[in-house]
Amino acid sequence: MSGVQIGLDMLHYAIMEEGTDTVDTPPVYDTPVRIEGAITATITPTVNAANLYADDALAETANTLGEITVALNTKDLPLEHQAALLGSELGDNGELISKSTDIAPYVAILFRMLKSDGTYRYVKLLKGRFQEPESNAQTRGENIEYNTPTINATFMPRIYDKQWKRTADEGENGFNGGDTWFIQDGNTPCTLVVFQVPN
Repeated sequence: MSGVQIGLDMLHYAIMEEGTDTVDTPPVYDTPVRIEGAITATITPTVNAANLYADDALAETANTLGEITVALNTKDLPLEHQAALLGSELGDNGELISKSTDIAPYVAILFRMLKSDGTYRYVKLLKGRFQEPESNAQTRGENIEYNTPTINATFMPRIYDKQWKRTADEGENGFNGGDTWFIQDGNTPCTLVVFQVPN
């Protein structure tokens, strides 16, 4: 199959349980939670290269993966999602309480991209932390302009298995796991491997 990416939907995040990603302990995640209204997901890996020259020519090159920056733009980012992603408190009256001592948890993000042939590409980024989003407010003028929030994160490889991303194309290389990509099986924590299709 072949196709060009033309869409984005089913954006989810799953919080990694604290202390579970170590050399000896596999990462464990809470149930993935959907953020509705995905607009863009921009993933920018930093690759650091070192080149060795000998006999007046390039003889060796080596690359190492640096930080991976991620920017998510959505129709809206409800306060409960901001609290979860930023480690902030959601008060009993619905207020988002942000403190200088907040520590954002490590999370995974999951989404799929529609391709022009009607199939999907599925993506999981496995470990990252989000940062306080920039806030823009603008008065309404003669023409309506939408202000949609963007939240940024830094992702990295997991400690346990060095993985940072998983990608699969529907119907290719034996992959038929689109129905099990987003919501975990049952109510127990998972390792972002087995999921059920959302209702």
